Amino acid sequence: MISVALPPLDRFEAQPSLGERLATAGLVITLHLLLVYAALYLSVKNELIQLPATISARLLPQLEEKKIEPAKPLPPPPKPIPQLRRPPEIKPQPVLAVDNPQASASSFVVPVQPPAPPAQPVIAPPAPVAALIAARFDADYLHNPKPVYPSISRRNGEEGKVLLKVRVSAQGNALDVMVSRSSGFARLDGAATDAVVRWRFVPARRGDEAVESSVIVPITFALD
Repeated sequence: MISVALPPLDRFEAQPSLGERLATAGLVITLHLLLVYAALYLSVKNELIQLPATISARLLPQLEEKKIEPAKPLPPPPKPIPQLRRPPEIKPQPVLAVDNPQASASSFVVPVQPPAPPAQPVIAPPAPVAALIAARFDADYLHNPKPVYPSISRRNGEEGKVLLKVRVSAQGNALDVMVSRSSGFARLDGAATDAVVRWRFVPARRGDEAVESSVIVPITFALD
């Protein structure tokens, strides 16, 4: 590094002007930059690799005289030899040894079959049931008397209709009489029951046979 010594200021009669000072400072900075550039240039130049000026190459005589021959074609691939398939080997089946030679020569025997079950009897379907003809109480030849109108009920103006359920026997008699629907007055219900219990009926029939059944008998009490 180079430094420049300036003369002391006391030797001059007057201080330098601003322009002189700037010129001096610029000169100092320029010298410093030149020194730094010179140092960098020398360090990089020493590290450079010096290459030879020319590179010469020479072919060997054998390589120059040898001629390049064209490639020979490859021989065709060999034909595949057909392989013969061997038939599958049949392994002999094991034979069961028989001690008795006569048993092996015997014929095939069918096992005894169990006896067939006995035939089930054919059950005929039941005959259709004949329709039931209901019992009757209104036949003229029965001569059933009418119920007696109670005198107290007449005076009190009691009227109504009572339904009686009557169980009729196969002979046409009233086995049981009960009130199915009341007339609203006990005296009228009782008079109807007392009369019907002595009535005769035409019994119900199923086909040609008389059977027991029930019938509803209506009795009406009305004032004339």
